[in-house]
Amino acid sequence: MDTKARRLRVYLDTSIFGGVFDAEFARASRRFFGRISQGVFDPVISVIVAEEIADAPPRVQQLYRHVARTAEVWPVDGAVLDLRDAYIGAGIVTEQWGADALHVAVATVSGCEMIVSWNFKHIVNFRRIPLYNTVNEQIGYGRIGIFTPQEVIEDEDEAI
Repeated sequence: MDTKARRLRVYLDTSIFGGVFDAEFARASRRFFGRISQGVFDPVISVIVAEEIADAPPRVQQLYRHVARTAEVWPVDGAVLDLRDAYIGAGIVTEQWGADALHVAVATVSGCEMIVSWNFKHIVNFRRIPLYNTVNEQIGYGRIGIFTPQEVIEDEDEAI
């Protein structure tokens, strides 16, 4: 019997990488990446993140490359595009913000337990989260947790 705790599959969207260098989000972002380094989380990223990071400052790109060496990189395939389109069709986001819906779709299709993001407008949003999960369940996927780094590191030392 494996006595090790199961590591959670966590999708990292693009905003997480920049958060390390943003005064408001730096502390929680650094602690979150520390938990990845400690093996608490199995990071999953997508080609969308790689494309969006290409225009980021060099230090953000460097952090991305460091994490990408050990992360699972998920492709944007037909299932991901279909789910993104379902989110748009349900009015969760408009086509203009389809890339944000793609992040949620990749996280869902790849079987992640959660997506971690600082995108409060289109991803970590109390109005949108239940809508994403309603579409997921209608199509046959499970629910996905959508959190900020602060939420997933805050109580790691407390008993649950």
